[in-house]
Amino acid sequence: MKPLSHACIAALGGALLLASIADAAQPAPPAGPAASDGLCSVSVKLPPPSGPMPDIAAIFGKPDPKAEPPRIEKIRDDVYIIKNATDHLSEILQFGGNITVYVTPAGVILFDSKVEPIHDHVVKLVKSVTDKPIRYVVVTHNHGDHAGGVAAFAKEGATIVMSRDDALAVAAQGLPMPQVSFSRFGTVALGGKQAQLTEYCGHTRGDTVAWLPAARVVVAGDLVTTPDSTPTIVGYADGGDWTDLVKSLDAVAALDFDFLVGGHGPVLTKAEFLKYRDRVARIGARARELVKQGKSAGELVQTMSKELNWGTGPAAMVIPGMMVEFR
Repeated sequence: MKPLSHACIAALGGALLLASIADAAQPAPPAGPAASDGLCSVSVKLPPPSGPMPDIAAIFGKPDPKAEPPRIEKIRDDVYIIKNATDHLSEILQFGGNITVYVTPAGVILFDSKVEPIHDHVVKLVKSVTDKPIRYVVVTHNHGDHAGGVAAFAKEGATIVMSRDDALAVAAQGLPMPQVSFSRFGTVALGGKQAQLTEYCGHTRGDTVAWLPAARVVVAGDLVTTPDSTPTIVGYADGGDWTDLVKSLDAVAALDFDFLVGGHGPVLTKAEFLKYRDRVARIGARARELVKQGKSAGELVQTMSKELNWGTGPAAMVIPGMMVEFR
């Protein structure tokens, strides 16, 4: 799957394709530009890169061979999070993002896969809480820290599920499509439990949010990243944009849940998520003001860092896209 990018629900009019996945795989639709559903209300064409490309290793840090491996923690009796021991940026490249584990009588639904080198460790953690097989892996988006391990799960018999727009991004790279894709809305039903899926725009053009109504848990992927060390970013190169990110978070806020699992960082209560949603809106609003005032990218970084503690590290890679989006 795709490596880390350099770096809406939009109006839901029109026909809806409902993918219902009930203990049986359905083939993904053919790839092609016409298949895109166009959830994003904003299209941002990035300017040509100026100067050398950013050194990803310098931004995220080199992997630490002595770093503590990811751990598993209980959210509910049937819901767990596999998360990194700390929120150091280097762990993103080394281990990947959060995984949510949903245990049912008929098997396990995973949300995201981390990176392939720690696949065996992830399977070991899942087996520490259940003897049920991993039946589905739902991918919140196509970035490698979340989708990098799916091939190994597929080889072991799991069905890989991804939104159609993010699946198209995978196909455009010549990589295998997931076995199942859905457009706008979908459901994974297993062992009498459901994961209700909605396709959003924001971090990418086809982010998947999963709502587990029986558990009152939401899985949001990188639409939500809370540690200051892992700042909120938009993958402009992957079709995301800040305007739709805010819309998507507003839509998630309307769901009925107690806990939310973001792509990086700890589990949030709904109150904590709402504070995060408001912060993301403030970042976007302030950036828009500064761009409209004619501020340079450097001035944007300086002001945003001082006022909102956002704009350096990985967030700095988002500034060129903001300059175009808010122009």
